[in-house]
Amino acid sequence: MFSRILTLIIKELEMLLQDRQSRMVLIMPVILQLALFPFAATLEVKNNTLAIYNEDSGRESVELMQRFSQAQAFSQLLALYSETELRHAIDNQEALIAIRFPADFSRDIAAGRSPKMQAILDGRRSNSGQIALGYVQQIVNDYSNERFILLQKKAPSSLVVRHWFNPNLNYVWHILPSLIAIITSINALIVTALSVAREREQGTLDQLLISPLTPGMIMIGKIIPAILVAVVQGTIILLGAIFIYRVPFAGSLLLLYGSMIFYCLALAGFGLLISSVCATQQQAFLGVFSFVMPAILLSGYASPVDNMPVWLQYLDWINPIRHFIVIVKGLFLKDIGFVTLLHSLYPLLIIAVVTLSAANYLFRKRLA
Repeated sequence: MFSRILTLIIKELEMLLQDRQSRMVLIMPVILQLALFPFAATLEVKNNTLAIYNEDSGRESVELMQRFSQAQAFSQLLALYSETELRHAIDNQEALIAIRFPADFSRDIAAGRSPKMQAILDGRRSNSGQIALGYVQQIVNDYSNERFILLQKKAPSSLVVRHWFNPNLNYVWHILPSLIAIITSINALIVTALSVAREREQGTLDQLLISPLTPGMIMIGKIIPAILVAVVQGTIILLGAIFIYRVPFAGSLLLLYGSMIFYCLALAGFGLLISSVCATQQQAFLGVFSFVMPAILLSGYASPVDNMPVWLQYLDWINPIRHFIVIVKGLFLKDIGFVTLLHSLYPLLIIAVVTLSAANYLFRKRLA
Protein backbone atom coordinates (compact mmCIF):
# COMPACT_ATOMS: atom_id res chain seq x y z
CA MET A 1 0.00 0.00 0.00
CA PHE A 2 2.73 2.45 0.97
CA SER A 3 4.65 1.78 -2.23
CA ARG A 4 1.54 2.58 -4.28
CA ILE A 5 0.96 5.85 -2.42
CA LEU A 6 4.66 6.71 -2.76
CA THR A 7 4.45 6.11 -6.51
CA LEU A 8 1.49 8.49 -6.76
CA ILE A 9 3.30 11.10 -4.65
CA ILE A 10 6.35 10.91 -6.92
CA LYS A 11 4.07 11.21 -9.97
CA GLU A 12 2.41 14.34 -8.53
CA LEU A 13 5.76 15.93 -7.69
CA GLU A 14 7.07 15.17 -11.17
CA MET A 15 4.03 16.88 -12.68
CA LEU A 16 4.60 19.93 -10.47
CA LEU A 17 8.34 20.10 -11.18
CA GLN A 18 8.44 18.62 -14.66
CA ASP A 19 9.69 21.76 -16.41
CA ARG A 20 11.57 24.92 -15.59
CA GLN A 21 8.48 27.08 -15.95
CA SER A 22 6.56 25.10 -13.34
CA ARG A 23 9.46 25.30 -10.90
CA MET A 24 9.72 29.06 -11.43
CA VAL A 25 6.00 29.47 -10.74
CA LEU A 26 6.39 27.68 -7.40
CA ILE A 27 9.56 29.46 -6.24
CA MET A 28 9.77 32.92 -7.81
CA PRO A 29 6.51 34.35 -6.37
CA VAL A 30 7.73 33.37 -2.90
CA ILE A 31 11.06 35.14 -3.40
CA LEU A 32 9.38 38.23 -4.88
CA GLN A 33 6.89 38.48 -2.04
CA LEU A 34 9.67 37.99 0.49
CA ALA A 35 11.51 40.89 -1.13
CA LEU A 36 8.53 43.23 -1.61
CA PHE A 37 5.97 42.59 1.14
CA PRO A 38 8.01 43.89 4.10
CA PHE A 39 8.31 47.26 2.35
CA ALA A 40 5.09 47.53 0.33
CA ALA A 41 2.48 45.85 2.56
CA THR A 42 2.90 48.09 5.59
CA LEU A 43 0.62 50.32 7.62
CA GLU A 44 3.50 52.53 8.70
CA VAL A 45 3.28 56.19 7.69
CA LYS A 46 6.45 57.51 6.08
CA ASN A 47 7.50 60.21 3.62
CA ASN A 48 4.27 62.20 3.81
CA THR A 49 3.81 65.95 3.55
CA LEU A 50 2.87 67.94 6.66
CA ALA A 51 1.29 71.34 6.02
CA ILE A 52 1.97 74.12 8.56
CA TYR A 53 -0.11 77.28 8.95
CA ASN A 54 1.81 79.30 11.55
CA GLU A 55 0.11 82.43 12.87
CA ASP A 56 2.52 82.60 15.80
CA SER A 57 5.70 84.69 15.73
CA GLY A 58 7.40 83.01 18.70
CA ARG A 59 10.29 80.57 18.72
CA GLU A 60 8.31 77.71 20.27
CA SER A 61 6.28 77.12 17.12
CA VAL A 62 9.45 77.29 15.01
CA GLU A 63 11.17 74.74 17.23
CA LEU A 64 8.17 72.42 16.99
CA MET A 65 8.25 72.75 13.21
CA GLN A 66 11.90 71.70 13.25
CA ARG A 67 11.00 68.62 15.28
CA PHE A 68 8.24 67.76 12.83
CA SER A 69 10.75 67.96 9.97
CA GLN A 70 12.99 65.39 11.70
CA ALA A 71 10.22 62.79 12.01
CA GLN A 72 10.38 59.85 9.60
CA ALA A 73 6.66 60.16 8.96
CA PHE A 74 7.12 63.51 7.22
CA SER A 75 9.59 64.07 4.41
CA GLN A 76 8.37 67.57 3.57
CA LEU A 77 6.87 70.55 5.40
CA LEU A 78 4.54 72.69 3.34
CA ALA A 79 4.34 76.29 4.57
CA LEU A 80 0.88 77.87 4.34
CA TYR A 81 -0.04 81.50 4.80
CA SER A 82 -3.85 81.57 4.85
CA GLU A 83 -6.89 79.46 5.59
CA THR A 84 -7.58 79.30 1.87
CA GLU A 85 -4.18 77.71 1.22
CA LEU A 86 -4.79 75.28 4.09
CA ARG A 87 -8.12 74.20 2.64
CA HIS A 88 -6.59 73.91 -0.83
CA ALA A 89 -3.72 71.72 0.46
CA ILE A 90 -6.11 69.23 2.07
CA ASP A 91 -8.65 69.27 -0.77
CA ASN A 92 -5.99 68.52 -3.40
CA GLN A 93 -4.19 65.93 -1.24
CA GLU A 94 -1.02 68.00 -1.16
CA ALA A 95 -0.69 67.14 2.53
CA LEU A 96 -1.86 64.26 4.70
CA ILE A 97 -2.29 66.45 7.77
CA ALA A 98 -2.24 70.21 8.40
CA ILE A 99 -1.17 71.88 11.67
CA ARG A 100 -2.33 75.37 12.60
CA PHE A 101 -0.48 77.33 15.30
CA PRO A 102 -2.63 80.14 16.77
CA ALA A 103 -1.16 83.60 17.34
CA ASP A 104 -0.90 83.09 21.12
CA PHE A 105 0.81 79.69 21.00
CA SER A 106 4.23 80.83 22.28
CA ARG A 107 2.71 83.23 24.83
CA ASP A 108 0.66 80.44 26.37
CA ILE A 109 3.76 78.26 26.79
CA ALA A 110 5.74 81.14 28.33
CA ALA A 111 2.90 81.85 30.76
CA GLY A 112 2.69 78.22 31.81
CA ARG A 113 -0.70 77.68 30.21
CA SER A 114 -1.57 74.71 28.03
CA PRO A 115 -1.19 75.89 24.43
CA LYS A 116 -3.77 75.08 21.80
CA MET A 117 -3.16 74.03 18.23
CA GLN A 118 -5.34 72.64 15.49
CA ALA A 119 -4.77 69.48 13.44
CA ILE A 120 -6.75 68.91 10.24
CA LEU A 121 -6.71 65.42 8.70
CA ASP A 122 -7.56 64.18 5.23
CA GLY A 123 -10.52 61.89 5.94
CA ARG A 124 -10.08 60.15 2.59
CA ARG A 125 -6.95 58.56 4.09
CA SER A 126 -8.33 58.09 7.57
CA ASN A 127 -6.05 55.28 8.72
CA SER A 128 -2.83 56.98 7.62
CA GLY A 129 -4.11 60.29 8.99
CA GLN A 130 -4.79 58.83 12.44
CA ILE A 131 -1.34 57.24 12.57
CA ALA A 132 0.30 60.51 11.48
CA LEU A 133 -1.73 62.38 14.10
CA GLY A 134 -0.34 60.02 16.73
CA TYR A 135 3.20 60.97 15.69
CA VAL A 136 2.30 64.67 15.88
CA GLN A 137 0.74 64.28 19.33
CA GLN A 138 3.79 62.44 20.63
CA ILE A 139 6.15 65.15 19.36
CA VAL A 140 3.99 67.91 20.86
CA ASN A 141 3.64 66.14 24.22
CA ASP A 142 7.39 65.55 24.49
CA TYR A 143 8.12 69.18 23.68
CA SER A 144 5.48 70.50 26.11
CA ASN A 145 6.88 68.41 28.96
CA GLU A 146 10.39 69.66 28.27
CA ARG A 147 9.23 73.29 28.25
CA PHE A 148 7.29 72.98 31.49
CA ILE A 149 10.34 71.49 33.21
CA LEU A 150 12.61 74.27 31.91
CA LEU A 151 10.19 76.86 33.27
CA GLN A 152 10.40 75.11 36.66
CA LYS A 153 6.83 74.07 36.44
CA LYS A 154 5.60 70.66 37.40
CA ALA A 155 5.42 68.52 34.31
CA PRO A 156 2.02 66.97 33.69
CA SER A 157 1.72 63.28 34.42
CA SER A 158 2.43 61.11 31.43
CA LEU A 159 1.93 57.49 30.51
CA VAL A 160 5.12 55.48 30.07
CA VAL A 161 4.53 52.97 27.27
CA ARG A 162 6.57 49.81 26.85
CA HIS A 163 5.94 47.54 23.89
CA TRP A 164 6.50 43.91 24.77
CA PHE A 165 7.62 41.39 22.14
CA ASN A 166 8.23 44.16 19.56
CA PRO A 167 9.92 47.04 21.43
CA ASN A 168 10.50 49.24 18.38
CA LEU A 169 7.12 48.46 16.76
CA ASN A 170 8.96 47.19 13.70
CA TYR A 171 6.23 46.39 11.20
CA VAL A 172 8.41 43.80 9.45
CA TRP A 173 8.15 41.69 12.61
CA HIS A 174 4.40 41.56 12.00
CA ILE A 175 4.48 41.12 8.22
CA LEU A 176 6.94 38.25 7.80
CA PRO A 177 5.48 35.75 10.32
CA SER A 178 2.06 36.41 8.79
CA LEU A 179 3.54 35.97 5.31
CA ILE A 180 4.44 32.36 6.17
CA ALA A 181 0.74 31.67 6.74
CA ILE A 182 -0.37 33.56 3.63
CA ILE A 183 2.10 31.97 1.19
CA THR A 184 1.58 28.42 2.42
CA SER A 185 -2.20 28.84 2.31
CA ILE A 186 -2.32 30.05 -1.28
CA ASN A 187 -0.05 27.36 -2.67
CA ALA A 188 -1.42 24.46 -0.63
CA LEU A 189 -4.93 25.34 -1.79
CA ILE A 190 -3.94 25.76 -5.43
CA VAL A 191 -1.92 22.53 -5.61
CA THR A 192 -4.64 20.37 -4.03
CA ALA A 193 -7.58 22.03 -5.80
CA LEU A 194 -6.00 21.79 -9.25
CA SER A 195 -4.65 18.26 -8.86
CA VAL A 196 -7.94 16.34 -8.99
CA ALA A 197 -9.47 18.82 -11.46
CA ARG A 198 -6.45 18.34 -13.73
CA GLU A 199 -6.84 14.56 -13.65
CA ARG A 200 -10.53 14.88 -14.46
CA GLU A 201 -9.93 17.43 -17.24
CA GLN A 202 -7.16 15.38 -18.87
CA GLY A 203 -9.08 12.13 -18.57
CA THR A 204 -6.43 10.43 -16.42
CA LEU A 205 -8.69 10.14 -13.37
CA ASP A 206 -10.33 7.04 -14.85
CA GLN A 207 -6.88 5.45 -15.19
CA LEU A 208 -6.27 6.07 -11.49
CA LEU A 209 -9.61 4.52 -10.59
CA ILE A 210 -8.92 1.27 -12.42
CA SER A 211 -5.48 1.06 -10.79
CA PRO A 212 -4.97 -0.76 -7.45
CA LEU A 213 -5.29 2.61 -5.69
CA THR A 214 -8.37 3.20 -3.54
CA PRO A 215 -10.03 6.66 -3.43
CA GLY A 216 -8.48 7.18 0.01
CA MET A 217 -5.01 6.43 -1.34
CA ILE A 218 -5.60 8.84 -4.22
CA MET A 219 -6.51 11.60 -1.77
CA ILE A 220 -3.42 10.92 0.34
CA GLY A 221 -1.29 10.98 -2.79
CA LYS A 222 -2.75 14.39 -3.67
CA ILE A 223 -2.39 15.86 -0.17
CA ILE A 224 1.23 14.99 0.64
CA PRO A 225 2.81 16.75 -2.40
CA ALA A 226 0.85 19.90 -1.54
CA ILE A 227 2.11 19.73 2.05
CA LEU A 228 5.71 19.26 0.87
CA VAL A 229 5.48 22.25 -1.47
CA ALA A 230 3.89 24.43 1.22
CA VAL A 231 6.50 23.45 3.82
CA VAL A 232 9.36 24.24 1.44
CA GLN A 233 7.85 27.63 0.64
CA GLY A 234 7.22 28.34 4.31
CA THR A 235 10.85 27.44 5.05
CA ILE A 236 12.06 29.94 2.45
CA ILE A 237 10.06 32.71 4.15
CA LEU A 238 11.26 31.54 7.58
CA LEU A 239 14.93 31.64 6.59
CA GLY A 240 14.52 35.02 4.90
CA ALA A 241 12.80 36.47 7.96
CA ILE A 242 15.50 35.27 10.35
CA PHE A 243 18.68 35.77 8.35
CA ILE A 244 17.81 38.65 5.98
CA TYR A 245 15.35 40.78 7.95
CA ARG A 246 16.63 39.76 11.41
CA VAL A 247 13.20 38.97 12.80
CA PRO A 248 13.82 37.12 16.08
CA PHE A 249 12.51 33.57 16.31
CA ALA A 250 12.00 32.84 20.00
CA GLY A 251 10.00 29.62 19.80
CA SER A 252 10.43 25.99 18.84
CA LEU A 253 10.99 24.90 15.24
CA LEU A 254 9.48 21.53 16.12
CA LEU A 255 6.23 23.18 17.22
CA LEU A 256 6.25 25.44 14.16
CA TYR A 257 6.61 22.61 11.64
CA GLY A 258 4.23 20.36 13.55
CA SER A 259 1.61 23.10 13.49
CA MET A 260 2.33 23.74 9.82
CA ILE A 261 1.49 20.11 9.01
CA PHE A 262 -1.93 20.41 10.68
CA TYR A 263 -2.43 23.76 8.96
CA CYS A 264 -1.65 22.30 5.55
CA LEU A 265 -4.02 19.38 6.21
CA ALA A 266 -6.82 21.86 6.94
CA LEU A 267 -6.00 23.77 3.76
CA ALA A 268 -5.80 20.55 1.75
CA GLY A 269 -9.27 19.67 3.00
CA PHE A 270 -10.65 22.92 1.62
CA GLY A 271 -8.67 22.44 -1.60
CA LEU A 272 -10.03 18.94 -2.16
CA LEU A 273 -13.54 20.13 -1.34
CA ILE A 274 -13.23 22.76 -4.05
CA SER A 275 -11.71 20.26 -6.47
CA SER A 276 -14.41 17.65 -5.85
CA VAL A 277 -17.17 19.99 -7.04
CA CYS A 278 -15.26 21.47 -10.00
CA ALA A 279 -15.00 19.87 -13.43
CA THR A 280 -12.10 21.92 -14.82
CA GLN A 281 -8.91 23.54 -13.56
CA GLN A 282 -10.31 26.97 -14.36
CA GLN A 283 -13.31 26.37 -12.13
CA ALA A 284 -11.03 25.06 -9.38
CA PHE A 285 -8.78 28.11 -9.61
CA LEU A 286 -11.77 30.45 -9.37
CA GLY A 287 -13.01 28.46 -6.39
CA VAL A 288 -9.65 28.83 -4.64
CA PHE A 289 -9.62 32.57 -5.34
CA SER A 290 -13.18 32.94 -4.00
CA PHE A 291 -12.16 31.22 -0.77
CA VAL A 292 -8.66 32.51 -0.14
CA MET A 293 -9.28 36.25 -0.53
CA PRO A 294 -11.96 36.53 2.19
CA ALA A 295 -9.96 34.09 4.33
CA ILE A 296 -6.86 36.32 4.20
CA LEU A 297 -8.86 39.51 4.85
CA LEU A 298 -10.58 37.92 7.87
CA SER A 299 -7.45 36.23 9.24
CA GLY A 300 -6.18 39.13 11.34
CA TYR A 301 -3.38 39.83 8.87
CA ALA A 302 -4.67 43.26 7.80
CA SER A 303 -6.84 44.17 10.80
CA PRO A 304 -7.38 42.57 14.22
CA VAL A 305 -10.01 39.86 14.50
CA ASP A 306 -11.28 41.56 17.68
CA ASN A 307 -12.36 44.56 15.60
CA MET A 308 -14.87 42.44 13.69
CA PRO A 309 -18.53 42.04 14.73
CA VAL A 310 -19.03 39.23 17.23
CA TRP A 311 -21.05 37.12 14.80
CA LEU A 312 -18.28 37.40 12.22
CA GLN A 313 -15.66 36.37 14.79
CA TYR A 314 -17.61 33.17 15.43
CA LEU A 315 -17.98 32.55 11.69
CA ASP A 316 -14.27 33.20 11.23
CA TRP A 317 -13.50 30.27 13.55
CA ILE A 318 -13.56 27.96 10.49
CA ASN A 319 -10.80 30.03 8.85
CA PRO A 320 -7.52 28.07 9.20
CA ILE A 321 -5.39 31.10 8.29
CA ARG A 322 -6.65 32.95 11.36
CA HIS A 323 -5.47 30.21 13.72
CA PHE A 324 -2.09 29.64 12.10
CA ILE A 325 -1.24 33.36 12.10
CA VAL A 326 -1.73 33.34 15.88
CA ILE A 327 0.55 30.30 16.15
CA VAL A 328 3.36 31.57 13.94
CA LYS A 329 3.38 35.04 15.53
CA GLY A 330 3.40 33.51 18.98
CA LEU A 331 6.32 31.23 18.13
CA PHE A 332 8.29 34.04 16.48
CA LEU A 333 7.92 36.76 19.08
CA LYS A 334 6.59 35.25 22.32
CA ASP A 335 7.98 31.69 22.54
CA ILE A 336 4.56 30.27 23.38
CA GLY A 337 4.54 26.79 24.85
CA PHE A 338 2.67 23.72 23.72
CA VAL A 339 -0.26 24.26 26.10
CA THR A 340 -0.83 27.81 24.83
CA LEU A 341 -0.38 26.65 21.25
CA LEU A 342 -3.12 24.04 21.68
CA HIS A 343 -5.77 26.78 21.84
CA SER A 344 -5.09 27.54 18.17
CA LEU A 345 -3.98 24.04 17.14
CA TYR A 346 -7.11 22.10 18.02
CA PRO A 347 -9.31 24.23 15.71
CA LEU A 348 -6.95 23.36 12.86
CA LEU A 349 -7.29 19.68 13.70
CA ILE A 350 -11.09 19.92 13.77
CA ILE A 351 -11.16 21.84 10.48
CA ALA A 352 -8.85 19.27 8.87
CA VAL A 353 -10.97 16.30 10.02
CA VAL A 354 -14.25 17.87 8.90
CA THR A 355 -13.06 19.16 5.51
CA LEU A 356 -11.11 16.02 4.62
CA SER A 357 -14.06 13.82 5.58
CA ALA A 358 -16.42 15.95 3.51
CA ALA A 359 -14.01 15.95 0.57
CA ASN A 360 -13.65 12.16 0.79
CA TYR A 361 -17.44 11.76 0.81
CA LEU A 362 -17.94 14.05 -2.19
CA PHE A 363 -15.05 12.45 -4.03
CA ARG A 364 -16.48 8.95 -3.60
CA LYS A 365 -19.99 10.17 -4.45
CA ARG A 366 -18.86 11.69 -7.75
CA LEU A 367 -16.98 8.53 -8.63
CA ALA A 368 -19.94 6.29 -7.88
